[in-house]
Amino acid sequence: MRPFLILQLRPETEASDGEFAAFLEKGGIEAGRTRRIRLDREPLPADLDLGDYAGIVVGGGPGCVSDDPATKPEDEARIEAAILGLMPEVTRRDVPFLGCCYGISILAHHLGAEVSKRRWGEPVGPVTVRRTEAGAEDPLLADLPDSFPALVGHKEATQALPRGCAHLLASETCPFQMIRHGRNVYATQFHPEADGAVFAERIRIYRHRGYFAPEEAEALTERVMAVRVDQTPQILARFFARYGGV
Repeated sequence: MRPFLILQLRPETEASDGEFAAFLEKGGIEAGRTRRIRLDREPLPADLDLGDYAGIVVGGGPGCVSDDPATKPEDEARIEAAILGLMPEVTRRDVPFLGCCYGISILAHHLGAEVSKRRWGEPVGPVTVRRTEAGAEDPLLADLPDSFPALVGHKEATQALPRGCAHLLASETCPFQMIRHGRNVYATQFHPEADGAVFAERIRIYRHRGYFAPEEAEALTERVMAVRVDQTPQILARFFARYGGV
């Protein structure tokens, strides 16, 4: 079986390791079925062949596509360029792809949609997402409830549905919570790998990165720990199962 390519962007080792562990646990997949690349530490291989992989999963990170290039940290700019460099082939070949949080910005930006902080940013915490008509027919969302909780926290958002995309999940605070390009290229604004414990750990790690006032960390931790998130991990697990035969 071909492995899945897991691309991670988080420069904090604790956060990166926690995210990778969450992908494995919530996705129901063993580490041996994946190839993990931390783009903060190593570049994409020059001979990377996407055909060698069952699919690609891109994790989240503290960077924003819409940040001013003149002030964007060098590492974030390099990582962003690496991911964007894959997207023409991903969308042209309809390679199975799941971008989580940062991934929806990458996909939308590649497709020419506006990604900015103008509106639709969401504070750290739970939101209720609802299936659209297209979402109800999508294989990753079939048989899920019409609405369910998800965990979010992002400064930027796509401002319009990118061309060629189906709109699958929405929320009152951010309309584009999950989209699909073609048949196999997915992206979510929420974190399908995260439960309350995962988010609590990220709140601790990122408390000084501008997502929230540091003094709010304790209250935010209590809030995310109080929410039971059962449906969003199923999306991740279904992606691995659909494209990897697990």
